[in-house]
Amino acid sequence: MKPISLTLAASVAFAALAGSAFAAGDPAAGEKVFAKCKACHQAGEGAKNMVGPELNGLDGRKAASVEGYNYSDALKSAGIAWGEASFKEFVKNPKVKVAGTKMVFQGLPADKDADDVWAYLAQFGADGKKK
Repeated sequence: MKPISLTLAASVAFAALAGSAFAAGDPAAGEKVFAKCKACHQAGEGAKNMVGPELNGLDGRKAASVEGYNYSDALKSAGIAWGEASFKEFVKNPKVKVAGTKMVFQGLPADKDADDVWAYLAQFGADGKKK
């Protein structure tokens, strides 16, 4: 029994290390990149809608669904559920992904920046607290 337990423990440890080593983004780096977004968006405890909607609880949230924010018709009808892939595709060039969006941001063309901002935003639950 001991050899099986050691093998299982080693496999679990390796999987955990491999998962963290290959994580797509770095939340700390994403917070720095998010500084480009802060003129319009907030995230975290106490976040409010500004020029753009607050971004808490983004992972799994339907696009154009934050209460009290006036979205473009284009985003309302886009049928997007935010997740890592949809967010990164949108944030690379919002006007290409959703023609007619009000979002004037030019985008984050670098994959690493998009990965890092997603990692930063994905850590916030709908209440603004880190998960």
